[in-house]
Amino acid sequence: MSGNGNGPLSGAVVAVAGAGGPAGRATLIRLAEAGATVVASDADPARLAEAVDAARYAHGGATVTGDTVDLLDLDATRAWADRTEKEFGRVDGLVHLVGGWRGSPSFTETDLADWEFLEKLLIRTVQHTSMAFHDGLQRTGNGRYVLISQSGAHKPVANNAAYNAGKAAAEAWTLAMADSFRKAGGEDGPKAAATILVIKALVHEAMRAERPTAKFAGFTDVTELAEAIAGVWDRPATEVNGQRLWLTPQP
Repeated sequence: MSGNGNGPLSGAVVAVAGAGGPAGRATLIRLAEAGATVVASDADPARLAEAVDAARYAHGGATVTGDTVDLLDLDATRAWADRTEKEFGRVDGLVHLVGGWRGSPSFTETDLADWEFLEKLLIRTVQHTSMAFHDGLQRTGNGRYVLISQSGAHKPVANNAAYNAGKAAAEAWTLAMADSFRKAGGEDGPKAAATILVIKALVHEAMRAERPTAKFAGFTDVTELAEAIAGVWDRPATEVNGQRLWLTPQP
């Protein structure tokens, strides 16, 4: 999709959760370039402000706002969704970029405190954002819920049990949301879509600068991820609802 602002994202209102990291920054810029109004949130106000400023700077005319929202609080998340729809008249997307990783030396050395940490970041934030934005995405006629997942959800490994299980649960929850959209659409098909983009790992400019000889095989550049996120709106809801779109070879 070109950045001329005439595509399906032109005039759309898209919320981005976990917008403060490199992937969030790339996504804000790409959505703004496509003509969307972008409503970003992150738990870290400083990182969020930097990402919002970068997107505004990249696209002078774009509306990019930042909001520090506690996504572990369902009421706060619902208030964010309601406020977004009220302020801008619609909400066309929620991109879920909230992440976190904890690994272990071996399967039996898994620290279950890591599971408690990851369950909040990887699952609870998906539950809250999906429930809070579901109805608004349905109302708008071209709504998209986009989850970023990881290939380990499909091929779990011994030292990543907590992370892999967390990602698998987040995928299952998102597919249940997709089924809700499918049922609501009836014979006409879903009006909104819940989609999963699956990566192995992300790479960005700073990582390449730190490790100039590294190959990063199978990694997805954050700009490619942002492009794939924007592309979810290019395809009809019936085509992407309940689908996993692989950005890395399927295990």
